[in-house]
Amino acid sequence: MFSRPSVSAYVRSTVTALAVTGLLAAAPPAPTDLPPPAATTVTDSSSAGVTVKMPSAVGDRLGADREALLGAVSADVLSRSHDAKGLVPKAAVRKLAAEGRKVVVDVRAVSGDWARGVAYVEASRQRHGAPEGWLYIAHREDGQWVSGLEGDREFADHVARSPLVGTAERRTMTAYAERGTAPEAQASPAGAVANTNGLLLPWMPDYYMSLTGGPHAHDGATGYWSALDFAGGNASGLVRSSREGTATSMCGAGGGWTRVIHPGGFSTDYYHMRNTTYYNGTTIARSALLGSIGTDTCAGGSATGAHVHWSLRTYDANYVGQYTWLNGRTIGGWAWWNGSGQYSGCGTRLGVTACPGTAIYNRTS
Repeated sequence: MFSRPSVSAYVRSTVTALAVTGLLAAAPPAPTDLPPPAATTVTDSSSAGVTVKMPSAVGDRLGADREALLGAVSADVLSRSHDAKGLVPKAAVRKLAAEGRKVVVDVRAVSGDWARGVAYVEASRQRHGAPEGWLYIAHREDGQWVSGLEGDREFADHVARSPLVGTAERRTMTAYAERGTAPEAQASPAGAVANTNGLLLPWMPDYYMSLTGGPHAHDGATGYWSALDFAGGNASGLVRSSREGTATSMCGAGGGWTRVIHPGGFSTDYYHMRNTTYYNGTTIARSALLGSIGTDTCAGGSATGAHVHWSLRTYDANYVGQYTWLNGRTIGGWAWWNGSGQYSGCGTRLGVTACPGTAIYNRTS
């Protein structure tokens, strides 16, 4: 069923190298008192470019085994990162560190031979864009940790078996992967308007915000034009989920980046927010409050004014999670079309065309 080759062999072969070359900054011994749920111990090695975030209680449960887990996840991240592509781990983190960017591994839960969390590569702070990030699940097999990032074959396998994935979340994630073979997940059809199963724009229905950036790449540079920028309006600046699903705060508590995986094959990212609600694989309803428009750059990028950077994601036919095309898709009642360049595209609805600078209402149909 899967055509993408396994990354397990690569991960296993590079874990030792990560530890030996000092690319891992393992968390320090955890205190005996238990922190609040969102509290983390953080270690940072600017020369290595790797940051580890881990609740003290999780660190205690992992004990000496945590370095191997961190190595497996870090190697997986570097094998998937667009900006580390083709580089060996040591060269990859050196390149990112030279650009002032970090590889972040956040371990949030451990149960027996299972662990899960979030990992990301910071975006360049020299331009408007967003980071590369993944949910991950890892399993200890024959004494070695096998990591699966969102979109990997290993991730799909782990979702089916891990006790750290609840029934509702498993159902949503499974639908997310299976959607990859549907026509809507393939290349943008010329002149077609593709269904997105009722996804809304990122604020309350029947209120408006201003479109400040038409379709553009999630990272502001390469790939499908999957993102839109919004600000202002009469929605009080409150950012809300485009549909029900399971939400994860990618940067942790207080960070301005949230991902929501929706039933039916799509997920959405929201970046630059402030006053965010903390979620960790949490089931939420449609239009659940995520935060407010802001200028947060918890994982890199830049923002010159308060807004929300909203992006559409799906899986392709090979179960690889990625940002996907907006051109021709209907979101919030508006069909979105690419412009001649990034950020210049517009939305159309009932004969009305809304380009950047236009206030648009969020509609359910």
